[in-house]
Amino acid sequence: MASFDFIIIGSGILGTFHAFHAARAGKRVLVLEKDNRPVSATVRNFGQVVPSGLSGRWYQYGRRSLELYHEIQQEHDISVRKNGSVYVASDADEWQLANELYDQRRADGYPCELWSQAQTLVKYPVLRPEYVKGAVVFPEEISVEPDLMIYKLIDYVTTKYANVTHRNNAAVVGCESTASGATVQLANGERFQAQKVLICNGSEFRLLYPDLFAESGLVVSKLQMMQTVPMPEIALPGNILTGLTIRRYESFADCPSYASLKTPEHLDELKKWGIHVLFKQALDGSIIIGDSHEYATALQTDDLGFDTKDYVNQLILEEASRIVNFPVDRIQRTWAGFYAQTTQEIFEADLENVHIITGIGGKGMTSSAGFSEETIRRLFS
Repeated sequence: MASFDFIIIGSGILGTFHAFHAARAGKRVLVLEKDNRPVSATVRNFGQVVPSGLSGRWYQYGRRSLELYHEIQQEHDISVRKNGSVYVASDADEWQLANELYDQRRADGYPCELWSQAQTLVKYPVLRPEYVKGAVVFPEEISVEPDLMIYKLIDYVTTKYANVTHRNNAAVVGCESTASGATVQLANGERFQAQKVLICNGSEFRLLYPDLFAESGLVVSKLQMMQTVPMPEIALPGNILTGLTIRRYESFADCPSYASLKTPEHLDELKKWGIHVLFKQALDGSIIIGDSHEYATALQTDDLGFDTKDYVNQLILEEASRIVNFPVDRIQRTWAGFYAQTTQEIFEADLENVHIITGIGGKGMTSSAGFSEETIRRLFS
């Protein structure tokens, strides 16, 4: 039975960055991925790395993640583009929150700018003037290509570090602690052992420790997203976040005025479906638009369905057309993404030499690099 210092189950963003930090610490690492490549939350998102939207320790992990993304990009192209994040306020309440977050982030020493309506429209002429009140901008933030980044990152980690072994199509069906570490068993009967095992299972709750997950309080969020045909004539650089995002993200929820924030009647139906409209232009000029949020408990994920609701997509596109002046309905594809989350920020369980980390929610792309660095220090201290 082959032995390693560290076995990681799951090669999404969380698992792969744990492998990266363990490899840098000199550990012999085995990464096991049940599919032939990561196909879930890590690739079904906008590819926005936005510490500005987070608060507390996750904001700090996000800032550290930016440094790590840049460090890796200098050695290996993982599709990082530093073209900033823009939160566009559409009314007086959102503008007040934008100003308050600007003050907080300036006090933190985090680069940020406050743009007037005129400045915002000069930078982004595709925005409708009647929508824009102003914008708070974070020029150091980055975007990546969600359908490319994780595969490029895996290639970087496995190429740079000879002490990392990566296996696809390797579904783990058994995992247990032993007196000297832990063992795992694959569906094909292969067994491996390690000093420690880390399970980064995303929203897969049935293969390992299903009883634990049944009592975990974890929920799964279903998101609907769309992508237009390429529109190279449109310039939409950076992460474009809107008034609904200001009303949703936790960094704004920490601002003094948030407690008195009211939802205008025209946003009620959007709020019901957890919609906050974001835009992200891909390398080919196409534009990703979304998203929405529906929820189910860990063992009732199938209730969310495999379909996408036309009604929800139409709500997103109607709001998008209120924000920008290009034809948002030129859609080439739609999809649903699923990620696990918890009211406890993240789900962690230590079962002797087996450790579980999942439920990072929408913070994964932004915070996983920094968070996993701290986890590796803790596990191998």
